[in-house]
Amino acid sequence: MQVLLDTNAFLWWVTDDDKLSKTSRSLIGNPENMIFFSVVSAWEIVIKYQLGKLPLPEPAKSYIPKRVEHYDFILLVISMRDVLEISNLPNHHKDPFDRLLIAQGRIKNLPIVTADEKFKLYGTEIIW
Repeated sequence: MQVLLDTNAFLWWVTDDDKLSKTSRSLIGNPENMIFFSVVSAWEIVIKYQLGKLPLPEPAKSYIPKRVEHYDFILLVISMRDVLEISNLPNHHKDPFDRLLIAQGRIKNLPIVTADEKFKLYGTEIIW
């Protein structure tokens, strides 16, 4: 199975946080699955870290790539097509990072691992 991680799902996975559902934990931990980590999430983490809203045990610029590599996640870059897909989305969700993740999930036909129920409003398959 191929899935895209929401930023919170990534953070909860790498910190072994109980907020991550058992279903999500099992899916991410299954080595047969392809787990995508978007540059969108890296961008969000860096911004929140710099604003002091997200404490990390080391700077975001080293924290993120180390975890992506350690867990063998597949890096998903942001394309022009991804950005332009946002123009096709209704305004159910105001968070620009989530909107771009939704756009990427739609274009790549990837379910998104997220606890955010608003993703469903876009017809996006979510796993939680």
